[in-house]
Amino acid sequence: MDPRLFSILFIDDEPALREIFLHMAERSQEVTMQTSASAADALRLLQDTSFDAILLDYEMPEINGIQFLKILRSRGDSTPVIMFTGAGREHTAIEALNSGANFYLKKTDDARMQFREIISMVKTAVERSYLGKPVGTTQRIIADMISLTSDPGFAIDTKGVVIAWNDSMEQLTDVPACGIVGKGDLVYAEPLLGTKRQTLLNLVFEPDEEIRRQKYMLINRVQKGPVIAVTRGKKRDGSDWTIWTRAMPLFDAQGIFIAVAGIVRDVTSTFGDVVIQDTVPNELPEAAAVAVPASAGTRIFNRILGKASAEYRDGVQLMVKEQKYTDAVAAFDRALAIDENFAQAWNDRGVCYREQNDYTNALKSCLRAVELDSENPEFLFTLGVTLQRIGVMYMSNKYLDSAIQVYKMVINQLPNCMEAWNNLGICYREMGKEEEAKFHFDRARDIRLWKRDTPIVSKRNEAL
Repeated sequence: MDPRLFSILFIDDEPALREIFLHMAERSQEVTMQTSASAADALRLLQDTSFDAILLDYEMPEINGIQFLKILRSRGDSTPVIMFTGAGREHTAIEALNSGANFYLKKTDDARMQFREIISMVKTAVERSYLGKPVGTTQRIIADMISLTSDPGFAIDTKGVVIAWNDSMEQLTDVPACGIVGKGDLVYAEPLLGTKRQTLLNLVFEPDEEIRRQKYMLINRVQKGPVIAVTRGKKRDGSDWTIWTRAMPLFDAQGIFIAVAGIVRDVTSTFGDVVIQDTVPNELPEAAAVAVPASAGTRIFNRILGKASAEYRDGVQLMVKEQKYTDAVAAFDRALAIDENFAQAWNDRGVCYREQNDYTNALKSCLRAVELDSENPEFLFTLGVTLQRIGVMYMSNKYLDSAIQVYKMVINQLPNCMEAWNNLGICYREMGKEEEAKFHFDRARDIRLWKRDTPIVSKRNEAL
C-alpha cells in the first residue's frame, strides 16, 4: 500500500452511503477505506486490524456511535475518530467530543463535498496524532461544534474570551461573529444582559448559591456537567426579555478543562416577566415579612400555613375525586389568600383552569408555580402540557416551541420520563417536523419496552 495513503474504517448501517464513500475512496488516491455495517462488527475487526482514522455514524442500532466511542477509548485505543451524523444537535456534538471524538461532522446531501471535508479532517487528526499532540477538543473543533446547532450558541475559553459565536447567535443578538469572537472582559454579556455582568458560562463551576445571587433562577445542574438557568436581561433596543441558558464545561481527552459552550434561548413567551430573587435561599427567615418578634412570627406562620394546607386539601378532593373544577379553584384561591406563595396550589389551580379550557388563567397559574419553584419537574410538566394544548388548539408554533423548551427542562431532570418524551414527539409532529417527532416517539417507546419509566410524581397525591 502507498505509505502516503491514510487508511479509514467507515462504520455506518446505511448500505448506500457505505457504497458511495467506498467508491469515492477508491478514486481519491488519498485514502483507502474499509467499511463495517455495525459497531459490534467494527469492534471485532479492530481487535486484529488498525486504521489511521475511524469515520463513525452516530445513529446505529444496538450500539450507537457514542457507546462505540466509549468502548474504544476504554480499551486505550487512541485512533482519531470523526463522528458523522444527521442529528446535528448540540448535545450530541458535546457528548461526542467529551467522549473522545476528534471531529464532529453533520451529514449533508452533497456527498462529494462531504467526502472532501472528511479527507481534510482525517489528515488533520492523523497529523496531530503523529506529532504527539493530545487527542482532544481544540478551539477549532469547538467552533465547528457550535456552528452545527440551530440554537443560538457561543463558547468562551478558560480566560473568558469568546472562541465561537454561531449564525443563530448573530440573529438573536444582532451582533456579528466578527465583532465578538476574540473578545473578553464580559463584552459578550452586553447583547444578552444589557450590561457586563457574569453569564451562566462564567458561573458554570460556582455553587448554586452564587448562581442565584447573580440573579439566575437555577433550573438544573449536573456535577461537572451542564448547568441550566433562567435570567432576565435587556436586548440591544433596551426592551426586557427572559433568557434560558444551558452551559456545558468541555474537557480534553486528558480531562483538562478547556472551554465552556453555551446554548441560549429567548423564553420570554414561556416565563414572561419572571421575578428572579437575588437573595440566597434560606438566607432570611420565612416569617421575616411579619412585623412581630421572630419567635412569635414563626408560630403565626406555621398556624397560617396549616390553614392554607387544609383549604388546599379540600381543593384536591374536589378536583380529583369529584372533578368539580370551579369549586376546586375556589378552595385553592382560599389557600392562596392565606399563603400567596403556596406553589402547589398555584400548579393545581392551573390544572383546573386548563380542564375548563380557560387557558389564560391556566397559563398564569402555571407560570406562577414555576416562578415559585423553578426546579420542580411536576410544575414544569404542567406548564408544558398547558403550552402544548394552547399550541395545538390555536395551531401556534410559538406555544409548541415553548412547550418543547419546558419538556426538555423536565427531561434534563428526569431523563427517563416517558410522558415527557412522548409529548415532545407530539409537539414536533404538530409543527410538521416528522424526523424529530419520530426520534422522540422512539425514545418514549424504548423507555416503555425496557420498563425504565420515571413518571412525574404529584404532591397532590399526599392530600387524597
